[in-house]
Amino acid sequence: MQKAHYRVPSRSGNAMAKSTTMMTVANFRRIALNLKGAEEGSHMGAADFRVGGRIFATLASQSQGYGNLMLTPEQQAEFVAGQPELFLPVAGGWGRMGSTHIRLEKADEAILSSALRAAWKTRVAKNEKSGNKKSGKARSGSKKPLPGSHL
Repeated sequence: MQKAHYRVPSRSGNAMAKSTTMMTVANFRRIALNLKGAEEGSHMGAADFRVGGRIFATLASQSQGYGNLMLTPEQQAEFVAGQPELFLPVAGGWGRMGSTHIRLEKADEAILSSALRAAWKTRVAKNEKSGNKKSGKARSGSKKPLPGSHL
């Protein structure tokens, strides 16, 4: 099986010099909801973002200044290795399964957009593989385990 490679968001050359605006929860929400088929839902009182009814990102750690991305462990390793000042694994089992924090105050729009798109693409691919192609409404206030917890 061939290993998939992911484009790690990066600041290079002029992009770093031009982009000094830190990202906010509002930016995270706006960018996530601009992805095709994305809907906002809620899990345990925290905002989440879904495609096909399944979560690809959350704001469960917004009080600590993080957005959360549901990546694969391989993607996570590449993101963290490429920009450890921006990305870090979520603590515990969620992190071992690929859940990744992005430090909003250190990210710019290009990086946040790229990271959210990677999480969204991963969820879309998993949905297609599992046959979950519905565009259904996001669950609101669900107390069920987050998607991927059974992996």
